[in-house]
Amino acid sequence: MSIKAFTLVSAVERELLMGDKDRINIECVECCGKNLYVGTNDCFVYHFLLEEKSLPTGTATFTATKQLHRHLGFKKPVSELRAASALNRLLVLCDNSITLVNMKNLEPIPTGARIKGAVTFALNENPVSGDPFCVEVCIISVKRRTIQMFMVYEDRVQIVKEVSTPEQPFAVAVDGHFLCLALTTQYIILNYNTGLSQDLFPYCSEEKRPIVKRIGRQEFLLAGPGGLGMFATVAGISQRAPVHWSENVIGAAICFPYVIALDDEFITVHSMLDQQQKQTLPFKEGHILQDFEGRVVVATSKGVYILVPLPLEKQIQDLLASHRVEEALVLAKGARRNIPKEKFQVMYRRILQQAGFIQFAQLQFLEAKELFRSGQLDVRELISLYPFLLPTSSSFTRSHPPLHEYADLNQLTQGDQEKMAQCKRFLMSYLNEVRGTDGPNGYKEDIDTALLKLYAETNQDSLLDLLVTENFCLLTDSAAWLEKHKKYFALGLLYHYNNQDAAALQLWVNIVNGDIHDSTRSDLYEYVVDFLTYCLDQELVWKYADWVLQKSEEVGVQVFTKRPVDEQQNSFNTDDVINCLKKYPKALVSYLEHLVIDRRLQKEAYHTHLALLYLEEVLQQRPSANGKGAEAATTQAKLRSLLQKSDLYRVHLLIDKIQGTGLHMESAILHGKLEEHDKALHILVHELKDFSAAKDYCLWSSEGRDHPYRQRLFHMLLTIYLSAGPSDCELVVATVDLLNHHATEFDAAQVLQLLPDTWSVQLLCPFLMGAMRHSIHTKRMTQVALGLAKSENVIYRCDKMKLKGNSVWLSDKKLCQMCQNPFCEPVFVRYPNGGLVHTHCAASRHTNPNSPSPGNRT
Repeated sequence: MSIKAFTLVSAVERELLMGDKDRINIECVECCGKNLYVGTNDCFVYHFLLEEKSLPTGTATFTATKQLHRHLGFKKPVSELRAASALNRLLVLCDNSITLVNMKNLEPIPTGARIKGAVTFALNENPVSGDPFCVEVCIISVKRRTIQMFMVYEDRVQIVKEVSTPEQPFAVAVDGHFLCLALTTQYIILNYNTGLSQDLFPYCSEEKRPIVKRIGRQEFLLAGPGGLGMFATVAGISQRAPVHWSENVIGAAICFPYVIALDDEFITVHSMLDQQQKQTLPFKEGHILQDFEGRVVVATSKGVYILVPLPLEKQIQDLLASHRVEEALVLAKGARRNIPKEKFQVMYRRILQQAGFIQFAQLQFLEAKELFRSGQLDVRELISLYPFLLPTSSSFTRSHPPLHEYADLNQLTQGDQEKMAQCKRFLMSYLNEVRGTDGPNGYKEDIDTALLKLYAETNQDSLLDLLVTENFCLLTDSAAWLEKHKKYFALGLLYHYNNQDAAALQLWVNIVNGDIHDSTRSDLYEYVVDFLTYCLDQELVWKYADWVLQKSEEVGVQVFTKRPVDEQQNSFNTDDVINCLKKYPKALVSYLEHLVIDRRLQKEAYHTHLALLYLEEVLQQRPSANGKGAEAATTQAKLRSLLQKSDLYRVHLLIDKIQGTGLHMESAILHGKLEEHDKALHILVHELKDFSAAKDYCLWSSEGRDHPYRQRLFHMLLTIYLSAGPSDCELVVATVDLLNHHATEFDAAQVLQLLPDTWSVQLLCPFLMGAMRHSIHTKRMTQVALGLAKSENVIYRCDKMKLKGNSVWLSDKKLCQMCQNPFCEPVFVRYPNGGLVHTHCAASRHTNPNSPSPGNRT
């Protein structure tokens, strides 16, 4: 696909060069800065001064001013011109001789130094000598198959090397020690320093004019077979794909990133980046095409023209305007080498952004996202395409000049709802990625607010995730948008995030009450309870406490029972909570259970209150038989557990309440708390006839007590069993069962005295065996303990004898280790480490903890 990369501008008109002399033809040109030199077929060299001007339209024009012209004194045409600006010399090839002339006045140098026998020549633009006051020239000699290297100075020339070639050379280009040669049948790379050569590819010079051109360091452009422009390095390889030009190419030039070729009728422009033909310019009768320091000159036999490149940025913009994104990006990347780094980065980012919007408009979202990311797009440029997404308070204005041609999404999609939905999905995805990076530091509010609006509009579950995490949604815009789309639960979350809990709660309460409709959460009531549970605003909790309790006492009480413990202790007074819950009996029971069982508060009022509530509930449930049996049993079990485990309730008050109610087990537990075990056991045995409960009573009542206490309870139970006499078979069975299963809890000697003589040994065999084992075990353990004590005593006595057996010498020269004074009397204290101290010093050490400690006193 074509692009306008160059404009052909006339530089030297025919009349300026030759006037009315029709037989004068241009043979060669050279351009150095503003100096243009033209060689003609009548052996004249013309010098022009070029002035470049830019027109308002952006195109360039050239004005050539003739400085002088000079005849070289030959009868042959001027074949080639090359400028050596460092030497102020112009090298002129005419009649197989290279003459050095002054660049300003075109006079030959006084010494008359010249190079003879040259068919053609080339300058080494990558010289190897390192001498700034000379140029290196390579000539194809008139001698057969010979190449010569010369050093050219201001006033003399010096041959350096002569190299033979396998075939006759027709064209040459030089880079350092490497020569690229077009021979009769092929192209080769020749190192004239080492003599090594590398064949490139075949080429027939008799059929076509060979082209050999140095295009960069160690790289050449060659006219290959089949109309190909081939690239080759000095290593004999190609690092670029070839370009396709016509079969009859006359000349080639480079103006990065383009390769320009000239044939009989056209000038063609190919990209070195993607090898595609970009432009074709009609140009007949052209026979010269050369580039000079980035300026491309083309000439016919009668006039000189310049190919003026359009600015790369203009070319790129033209490509983007044609939606040729890939070509624009390739060209932009290729422009890196010709533009300063900072300027290029700014330009390239903008190009990427423009390309991103082109792909976005074509719904190529993956490509657009990558381009936006690489181009570091201000995401507000994208958001602004979507109507009403940017906050009203946003100060954003679109880039100027604009990055795209669309007013908004409606224009871009032309009202297609499916396309619009796709664009919105893309924006949601892209904003999510962007907000997770460090890029949008200055405009997080714009991004999060836009994301919230998109989520609300498209019913995305991600709306809630956004609002319960860190976000920068602007309250005013977001609240109005959520209300518009009836997202009341989300609006409450927004209020909460902005520390407006009162507004959030009122909104949620209205939803639960049915005043407004929002089906986002079916468990919104439980959510409100949980919210109040962790709410730090006491006033707000008290305000809605009655509301949550009226909805459900069991759930509502969690506002107080599930609060963090430290907050319960420091914030909410338990008595205030109890007063609040008096209207809600179930909630009150749950709260007291929380205080007594979960938090284990050791306060008599709470334990007594809970026990009375249990008792009241049990008494209310007992007479009814309408399906509340299981519930009554559960409450009664809770009452018994509390009565057994707690020691803080008012026992006498509860006994009074229980009397006459038929709650025998509870009455027994209460008598046990008053150490009235005989009454308790009597109730269990004779009132309830629950022998298992009687046995359990002995166990839990003695829990944490010593063995004699437990033994006393079991003997008390045994006595009650035996007092009924042998006629009560049920009690006899209970007695035998108690003895046989709890033999270790009894004093066997006492039991044997109590038992009737008529009972057989076989009946009590398990009891007797257990008692014997227990007695023997106790005896043996006592013997072991006694033996260990005796052994320990012997060890201590031995240690004491050893200490007494050591003599201690005391004299008036001995000093007390504590006070450092001598002993005045034969009284002292000796420590295990051998240290001696006064008795009064030792006594003071025990009263003064800061005094030095030489060792344990003996």
